[in-house]
Amino acid sequence: MNCKQFNSIKLEEVLQILGHHPTKQTEKEAWFLNPFATENHASFKINKNLNYWYLHSEGIGGNNVNFMKKYLNASVKEVLEWAEKQNFSSFQQQNFQNQNLENLHKNYEILEIKNVQHSALLEYLNERKVANQTAFLQEIHYRINGKNYFGIGFKNDSGGYEIRNKYAKMCLGKKDSTTIKNNSKSVKIFEGFFDFLSFKSVEEYLEKEPSDYIVLNSVSMISAIKNSLENYENIELYFDNDEAGNRAVEMLKNEVKNVEDGRILYKDFKDLNEYLTRKTNEVQQQYKPRFKR
Repeated sequence: MNCKQFNSIKLEEVLQILGHHPTKQTEKEAWFLNPFATENHASFKINKNLNYWYLHSEGIGGNNVNFMKKYLNASVKEVLEWAEKQNFSSFQQQNFQNQNLENLHKNYEILEIKNVQHSALLEYLNERKVANQTAFLQEIHYRINGKNYFGIGFKNDSGGYEIRNKYAKMCLGKKDSTTIKNNSKSVKIFEGFFDFLSFKSVEEYLEKEPSDYIVLNSVSMISAIKNSLENYENIELYFDNDEAGNRAVEMLKNEVKNVEDGRILYKDFKDLNEYLTRKTNEVQQQYKPRFKR
């Protein structure tokens, strides 16, 4: 790893690995207690757009290399040696951007599968407002091209894993949908697993009974699941509010009986997770009476 590569990594992630977390943040900036000394009021600010830091209490700032030189009291060479040993999620996407992601299932090795416990992944789930749904997820540590990474894993019916973290979106193994059976005559279908997790987070407030669930993991999988819907008495669709979602809803309505478009719940939002993250505090009261079944 060189200086340019290290400086491109999110400084928030560097601080997180070192055990420092923001006391407050917005879309543009994050504030931390001084990582170099003890203080009671946050004076260390990160400009998220520029990925630069500034320490108001000392009047100094800079990039990632500058920060780690001071933090470790080390040379640039020693800083880069330290960085090379870390599993930066935000560097993962850079490594993959020139590869054919469809072929990643041929070049990876899963190192460890466990319950979700890494602080970075838990924080990401909390940001997406689904931290209470880890029972459906696993923490996956894996290696690609000699580099180790980790992410949230959601298993599909072919044994592959949808992998997500704050900086990466990919599939390890064969792409497939995920079916969750509850011996129900009703099924709810979701485009992605964050939409499924979002629904599970508000299901009781909508007074919806647990049903079977299908997570497509890609709207392109819709043709493959059509035959499995024949025996359901009620089918609810929770797709994205975009052209692909519209086409998927129309196709199923035309080819399968007993289909209901559930997107009225989040008609002003791109998808169910965006609705949840932006309106969490209103979910219980706004839709509980309306969506009673």
